[in-house]
Amino acid sequence: DRRDRRLRSHSQGIGMRSESASILAMASMLVVSHLAALALAPTFFAAGFQAFPDATDPTNPILYIGLILGFTALILLLVRYRRRNIARYVILGSIFLTISFVFLIPLWLALWPISDVNLRDNLATIWAFLLAVLIIYALHKYPEWYLVDTVGIAIAASVTAVLGVSFSILPAFLLLVGLALYDAWAVYRSKHMVALADEMTSQRLPILLVVPKKASYSYLEQPRLKEQIDRGEEREAMFMGLGDIIIPGTLVVSAFVFLRSPAIDLRIVLGLPSNLFIALATLAGTLVGYAFLMRFVLKGRPQAGLPLLNGGAITGYLASFALVYGTQYAFGLL
Repeated sequence: DRRDRRLRSHSQGIGMRSESASILAMASMLVVSHLAALALAPTFFAAGFQAFPDATDPTNPILYIGLILGFTALILLLVRYRRRNIARYVILGSIFLTISFVFLIPLWLALWPISDVNLRDNLATIWAFLLAVLIIYALHKYPEWYLVDTVGIAIAASVTAVLGVSFSILPAFLLLVGLALYDAWAVYRSKHMVALADEMTSQRLPILLVVPKKASYSYLEQPRLKEQIDRGEEREAMFMGLGDIIIPGTLVVSAFVFLRSPAIDLRIVLGLPSNLFIALATLAGTLVGYAFLMRFVLKGRPQAGLPLLNGGAITGYLASFALVYGTQYAFGLL
């Protein structure tokens, strides 16, 4: 009995260490994605790569959430009526366009010696499409977890940068609150988000980050997520949707870009410009929300990520803005 208890204790210790390593790896991916988005944001903003012409329009979040609902409904309908291949191609097509967009600006900048602007634009577009084709082909032929994660982080960073420069502070707040409410409803009430995650894992598509708990894990052998949950099986990997990274990161980038406004006095805090300090504090708040989220995830049931992640980002923003400016600028919302 004593030996059995020691063996059980040893195996539990190994399990906790593997889960801790996975949690830290996932947090590292979130941080890398947000920092990359901060690096990309000034270039995207200067180039006018915005999803909406007026970033201050408070109706922009309504339009964006409507697009998310429409796309989700389309995928779920295709899955329900046994058109999974069509759903796969729709998602791969959207990923192809996103990846092309990701490479367009870096390639355009890399071709700076070319003085002919039209030629430079055309070459950057062609090379972006070719790279996107190669990546989609690799994902189709061999969607192992490390390839899925690499592509996922690149997509998350670029989309976060685009959304961050597309929503000023108040619209970004509305977006985070609206999507946090939707995520909670979709996971706990309608449960269609669980069905969507199950479909994405079965299709091996890069709209989820996958962190194995064991070195021997292969995403190619991953069983359906819903079946594992229903049977109460211990999962060999942790999963996080790209939306759980992108949406709170929108406020991180928005703070960095829009708090440089001439209407707000730029200050130096701990050696950093105040807009960067508040952006990093928003990221820190997201990580606090992530830590709370992981406490629930370790219980083995699906959890809505955005209520805690977005709540942490908003709290980090408000606390750091109040620390730097008090209520002098109404938290920069107006």
